[in-house]
Amino acid sequence: MNAAPTAASAEQTGTAGHRLPIIAVTMGDGAGIGPEVIVPALLHPDTLRGCRPVVIGDAHRLRQAADILGISCDIVAVDDPAQAEFTPRRINVVDLALLPADLPWGTLSAAAGDAAYQYIRVAAQLALNGEVHAICTAPLNKEALHAAGHLYPGHTELLAHLTGVEEVSMMLSTPKVKVIHVTTHLGLIDAVNRIEPGLVERTVRRGHEAMVRAGVDAPVIGVCGINPHAGENGLFGYGEEEAKIAPALAAVRADGIDAHGPLPADTAFFLAGRGDYDLIVAMYHDQGHGPVKVLGIETGVNLTVGLPVIRTSVDHGTAFDIAGTGRAEAGSMVEALRQAAEMSSASAAR
Repeated sequence: MNAAPTAASAEQTGTAGHRLPIIAVTMGDGAGIGPEVIVPALLHPDTLRGCRPVVIGDAHRLRQAADILGISCDIVAVDDPAQAEFTPRRINVVDLALLPADLPWGTLSAAAGDAAYQYIRVAAQLALNGEVHAICTAPLNKEALHAAGHLYPGHTELLAHLTGVEEVSMMLSTPKVKVIHVTTHLGLIDAVNRIEPGLVERTVRRGHEAMVRAGVDAPVIGVCGINPHAGENGLFGYGEEEAKIAPALAAVRADGIDAHGPLPADTAFFLAGRGDYDLIVAMYHDQGHGPVKVLGIETGVNLTVGLPVIRTSVDHGTAFDIAGTGRAEAGSMVEALRQAAEMSSASAAR
């Protein structure tokens, strides 16, 4: 490989003269497709026009991924994001060097699960220190994470713990629809029991704030009900819509938030897909995830809102079945990086 130039690239500065945001890109589970989507995504021209990405991961694994993909680039270890140089065909990585050199692709590994945790831990600290403006995560494997002794349901809860935040929301974003969830990784009975007016209100407010931050000045928000047909005036369920959702909507509307509902979930996503709503509030995991994955998983992005720093992620898993084959698509990672830059603290401060 040819040595990368040392002069600062013009791509570090946006078209309006603003310094581009620095995005910490965590490598995820090294046995999965994370390294294979990171390498092409960080070299993509759209990425370089919008941000300054720095991988938190293992340089050796990224080089293995580049070889599998047949991509020629310079993967350079740096001590911290401030040391990174952004020049053509160069990928900067804060190299934690945690993975065995012979780690097999597509195999569950406690070593990879622990490494994935450490990448997130370091990225969160960099964000809290103000050294990066957003975090973009490649997928981790929950079973591997747990095998390493880190008992978190996923990235969302892990980042909340690491940043000292008690409550965050998961948002899924596709070109057709955006969805924020009142509850996520809970069984359905537990989710319904967890839903209460305060939680619904805080979720709607977090969603409104995120949309405004992304450039939608007056977002129109559709809020799903819990029961079929949003209860149909008490015909289905036990009045959950009236007790758990209606008070929250009254509170946010009083503050000028344009929130509609409770809506029947089976039509709310159709209406959002045709443009009636900028954001849908789903009450539980599958109510929001199912429609999103039908409408746009290929370019879907997972966001965590409510943290001190924005976090985005691809909306797919580690894909152990194709890891190491060079068949993974990087489009979702490119979009996740774009949205991380768009919603980052650097962008919000402009």
